Amino acid sequence: MAAVQPWPGKARARRVIPGFGLSLGYTLAWLGLIVLIPLVGVFAKAGGLGPAGVWAVWTEPRVLAALRISFGTALAAAAFNAVMGTLVAWVFVRYRFPAKRVFDAMIDLPFALPTAVAGIALTALYGPTGWIGQWLEAIGIKVAYTPFGITVALVFIGLPFVVRVVQPVLAEIETELEEAAATLGANRWQAVRHVVLPTLWPAVLAGFALAFARGVGEYGSVIFIAGNLPGVSEIAPLLITIKLEEFDYEGATAIAAAMLLLSFALLLLINTLQARLQRTGKRAGG
Repeated sequence: MAAVQPWPGKARARRVIPGFGLSLGYTLAWLGLIVLIPLVGVFAKAGGLGPAGVWAVWTEPRVLAALRISFGTALAAAAFNAVMGTLVAWVFVRYRFPAKRVFDAMIDLPFALPTAVAGIALTALYGPTGWIGQWLEAIGIKVAYTPFGITVALVFIGLPFVVRVVQPVLAEIETELEEAAATLGANRWQAVRHVVLPTLWPAVLAGFALAFARGVGEYGSVIFIAGNLPGVSEIAPLLITIKLEEFDYEGATAIAAAMLLLSFALLLLINTLQARLQRTGKRAGG
């Protein structure tokens, strides 16, 4: 018995979610309400100063120093986390050891811990009289109330981003490829360099971008350990708060606009590099 064929043009693919038009509309509306409108408000408020006024705020020595400290320490902490977070993820994926689940769960503590509590704890540890700080002070290394202390705080809150992004990608890499490389004469480092890292680079860059983005705007965990000395250890978010307390709303939004533009430019560069590495990896794998 011949199967009944549907009328031409009547068959439609059934989808779990609504069609493209409706989904795109919801996406753009939600993105506009949550992200775009607040960002437009920041630039509109800063625009009240006029181009000359905004440029005058951006070129103030105190503002330039705060931006340099915020972005410099965030980049340094994100770079450190990109390396150490990848190593931590490697250990969790490739090795078994006692209390592994406990240590794995501890990685997420910076997500749950209030940032102010983290800042107080780090200051107590690395302060001049802290458990660790007093020994570092004895050999001439000062952590608290310096940009180095800010970097330490940003490493603490940024490490989980790299680990949790790299870990699932590393778990999906087939170990048979490394074994095949070893049978062809490659040593351990060559196998990691030519087999593992090309697949892992996009995830490492994604973790780096997340850690950097979190670090640039971090306030609670930094404010206690920074020292907040203008031109030395004052971060841009703190300077924005000071401007708001002085009712200088245009100045505060001008600094915020500078942070948004710089962050967007750096994240766009990182995402472009990540996409290029993904295409390179696909061509190599294909």
